Amino acid sequence: MPSAAAPIISSVQKLVLYETRARYFLVGSNHAETKYRVLKIDRTEPKDLVIIDDRHVYTPQEVRELLGRLDLGNRTKMGQKGSSGLYRAVSAFGIVGFVRFLEGYYIVLITKRRKMADIGGHAIYKIEDTNMIYIPNDSVRITHPDEARYLRIFQNVDLSSNFYFSYSYDLSHSLQYNLTVLRMPLEMLKSETTQTRQESFDIFEDEGLITQGGSGVFGICSEPYMKYVWNGELLDIIKNSVHHDWLLYIIHGFCGQSKLLIYGRPVYVTLIARRSSKFAGTRFLKRGANCEGDVANEVETEQILCDASVMSFTAGSYSSYVQVRGSVPLYWSQDISTMMPKPPITLDQADPFAHVAALHFDQMLQRFGSPIIILNLVKEREKRKHERILSEELVAAVTYLNQFLPPEHTIIYIPWDMAKYTKSKLCNVLDRLNVIAESVVKKTGFFVNRPDSYCSILRPDEKWNELGGYVIPTGRLQTGVLRTNCVDCLDRTNTAQFMVGKCALAYQLYSLGLIDKPNLQFDTDAVRLFEELYEDHGDTLSLQYGGSQLVHRVKTYRKIAPWTQHSKDIMQTLSRYYSNAFSDADRQDAINLFLGVFHPTEGKPHLWELPTDFYLHHKNTMRLLPTRRSYTYWWTPEVIKYLPLPYDEVICAANLKKLIVKKFHKYEEEIDIHNEFFRPYELSSFDDTFCLAMTSSARDFMPKTVGIDPSPFTVRKPDETGKSVLGNKSNREEAVLQRKTAASAPPPPSEEAVSSSSEDDSGTDREEEGSVSQRSTPVKMTDTGDSAKVTENVVQPMKEVYGINPSDGLSEDDLSIYSRFVQLGQSQHKQDKSNQLLCSRCPDGVIKLYSHFFGQWVLDLHIAQVWESSKELAFYWDVLSLLLLHSVSGG
Repeated sequence: MPSAAAPIISSVQKLVLYETRARYFLVGSNHAETKYRVLKIDRTEPKDLVIIDDRHVYTPQEVRELLGRLDLGNRTKMGQKGSSGLYRAVSAFGIVGFVRFLEGYYIVLITKRRKMADIGGHAIYKIEDTNMIYIPNDSVRITHPDEARYLRIFQNVDLSSNFYFSYSYDLSHSLQYNLTVLRMPLEMLKSETTQTRQESFDIFEDEGLITQGGSGVFGICSEPYMKYVWNGELLDIIKNSVHHDWLLYIIHGFCGQSKLLIYGRPVYVTLIARRSSKFAGTRFLKRGANCEGDVANEVETEQILCDASVMSFTAGSYSSYVQVRGSVPLYWSQDISTMMPKPPITLDQADPFAHVAALHFDQMLQRFGSPIIILNLVKEREKRKHERILSEELVAAVTYLNQFLPPEHTIIYIPWDMAKYTKSKLCNVLDRLNVIAESVVKKTGFFVNRPDSYCSILRPDEKWNELGGYVIPTGRLQTGVLRTNCVDCLDRTNTAQFMVGKCALAYQLYSLGLIDKPNLQFDTDAVRLFEELYEDHGDTLSLQYGGSQLVHRVKTYRKIAPWTQHSKDIMQTLSRYYSNAFSDADRQDAINLFLGVFHPTEGKPHLWELPTDFYLHHKNTMRLLPTRRSYTYWWTPEVIKYLPLPYDEVICAANLKKLIVKKFHKYEEEIDIHNEFFRPYELSSFDDTFCLAMTSSARDFMPKTVGIDPSPFTVRKPDETGKSVLGNKSNREEAVLQRKTAASAPPPPSEEAVSSSSEDDSGTDREEEGSVSQRSTPVKMTDTGDSAKVTENVVQPMKEVYGINPSDGLSEDDLSIYSRFVQLGQSQHKQDKSNQLLCSRCPDGVIKLYSHFFGQWVLDLHIAQVWESSKELAFYWDVLSLLLLHSVSGG
């Protein structure tokens, strides 16, 4: 069935900034460079931003003529060929935004990017580098002494660290939202297209579509969820004056993707974390919630499972599960001026009617539906009352709010003192978390875009029949969400989220017909791959908020961490303490300036002169709020009407206004994801192909022993695993570099050399990420009595492996192909012997190998040096062996 709608792919993916004395010209094109748009930026205004978008789509010929005329018109003398009037300033991949401090405006451009994930052919990129360019000309610049300091503070936000964007996939929304929008009824899309065409002032948008009739395809672009957008303030000044393709929204958090190979069938496991830009900051400086219900360290984590063999949102199989972490939604803080490792927790304001908690949970009901499940992991029993203060206040707030909600939509509160159970030798922490995870997933369900598989009807499972959520004809929807918190929402929270995600992953695999029961066990390749994703996810989020990596990991709570892990935990604790005490204030100032929480103004105190930023994040301290919510009916009326479905995903007039719907030709580049993904117009290299470079369960986790069960759901012994989750990640980058230069490398070493190298590097990633011959570890036979058994198990008959037996005789076609390859090999050997320059010995004992392909020396081999004492020892050993042999033989 053809797709009724498709995501709109941005037509501005490549940018070139041209410079004249009076203007900047920003030329943007799609990836194929067949359509162009031009922005004109005035440089004569010292403090104002003047941008003109003519909203015309240029052809390559038209844009060349335009640039030629601009070059000719801006030369110093007419007809002069020696100097150019138009200079190419920089090439880029997107606009982060525009910012102004005390002088003129700057433009921030993305100059380097790296592909991190692929969802249905839609690429997700990570920002690798940016360039910040001052717009006004030097002749009109009005200097200010504090401008340079603001610029340094702004650049303290490292945009090359965990900021992500996509040209065609809305990263601020979940997969469930994005696919729900694409499945809107055709009648809704037609009416919305008509309305968009009437309200749009872009005369070129719908050109030529009227004659197509019903053969067109609807393209949909949704308005981003601004809570998770980090450059919304930077783009706000141009949002209403330029075409929407110029607006590239970025998120902050984490994005990782790995390939799970199930008997050769590729399944992509993706983990996306969206950090909230509201009430954002560092660990001790941002606690609790602000007056609008936004909490500190709020992160939405989504795990996406997709069958990579089919690349289509309509024909493919996709599943996702969302969970949230965030600080306890109360007015509380910790005073770090005492220089204590655990500063005392204080409640800043009395909130008897749970006003701030009501605002927070109202936001969650609108985005996720019901039920909202709170998993509170803070300590319940303490000698000195510390964390228990938060538990008591949170219980009182939830109890108060629940008495007004309908019984079927009440907030579910689950308290569990994780630290207490960790210290107990009789209790298994992860077993208890697994029980909680099962109950949570059964209540919320998960999203899948296809009906239940026929295999679940043939082999029904009891747990599957008890699954909650919302069942629709085309699949299932997740209704409600799990909200996990401890005090910091870092170590304990990450482990709890991993266990819930592991449970949800089993249901997702079962719904796609990939396993026979919705259950996954530890020490399998699938869980080990998922655990590594969550470890990277937890480390990244912990560095952003706490200043160090995770202190306690999943292996710590499984009590199988190596003894060296304890020293690492101590170092991470010290690093976190140092960051909180000395560098968090500067990081907080940078975040406040980047997000537009603080706007520099002439004549007012500077950012570094403020004693606190409390008034910046709590707007009710600066002015009276216009309306105050009811103490009893604390929710938004429209939200409660559609529960358990989330109001943001309901098809209604308010949500339709957030969409841009246009009609395109059937093969228009703006909706052709096949062209966008495969890019048939450019030369591709296997070494640069993302799907081959990503982490794979077969290459990185499955044991290298030949003949072992290749299923990623088989439990492995610790000594059988192909890779340790706590392995050195720096070696992985070296291994990728080795794999990219494999074409110019010499032939692989012999089997003995491979065996010795794999013994030396068994704990690293270098051996597993190398060439194919290095990844297949040979079998060692130590006992002669067991050699026959090992050979029988490992060496399979030729007929079973290759389908033929060479001893039975070959056909004429096979013999001709074989003889052709023999001739090629012989000619190559002759060439190697005739060319003496291929291998030359240098005076210093170094052998150099030459590559015809690259035309340069590619490898240096250093001959091993033998000490004189070793030579004498070897001589005496030979003499002793001869004497012993002589005596045994009776000589």
